[in-house]
Amino acid sequence: MLREQELKKSLLFKDISYQDYREILACFQAVRRSFRADEVIYDFTADTVGVVERGAASLIRIDEEGISTVLEDLGTGGVFGKTLAFAGSMGDSLEVVSRTPCEVMFVDYAHILRRCEHACLRHSVLVQNMLALMADKAQALSRRVDVLSRRSIREKLLCYFRQLSQQAGGSTFTLPFSLSTLADYIATDRSAMMRELKRLREEGTVRSDGRQFTLQQH
Repeated sequence: MLREQELKKSLLFKDISYQDYREILACFQAVRRSFRADEVIYDFTADTVGVVERGAASLIRIDEEGISTVLEDLGTGGVFGKTLAFAGSMGDSLEVVSRTPCEVMFVDYAHILRRCEHACLRHSVLVQNMLALMADKAQALSRRVDVLSRRSIREKLLCYFRQLSQQAGGSTFTLPFSLSTLADYIATDRSAMMRELKRLREEGTVRSDGRQFTLQQH
């Protein structure tokens, strides 16, 4: 179960009190499971919604050639599910994989959609939050497509850095994941990406300190 402070960061349970959250879990017959690191948490065959309560996981796409691409990183409060995913080509598959030991809560999607017999406000808020999450993920997918449509590694990096800069409201931003995951995110070889990052630093286009980057405006 999410702690009270963790609940405040969960987009799925936004504007829902901790007491209502506990009652919702009982009403929806939520099931909790524990996973070891590198274990498949969800393969998108069941129509359930999952919430990461402890640990870190990643949403991964596997193409017909077995190449994996990280689509999204999921920390505490992160939400995933069949309804919240967008299918790729027919040969692709999606998996949520634990990066660290994880505790995950699962709720059948039907419980969320089914009209509450008490017509309670908290249920309506939860449905609204679910719709907002779907809209947010659609926007995230659009941003990802924009990055992947660029032809060169340099263009992919700069496109993504510009997106992060806009979200941060300034030229300095924090990379939301490691450089290895960044290579997966832009679907390129890590060594080739590191060489391009080095060139961007040398020419002064990008400055970095750990995961904090500054994009120089030209």
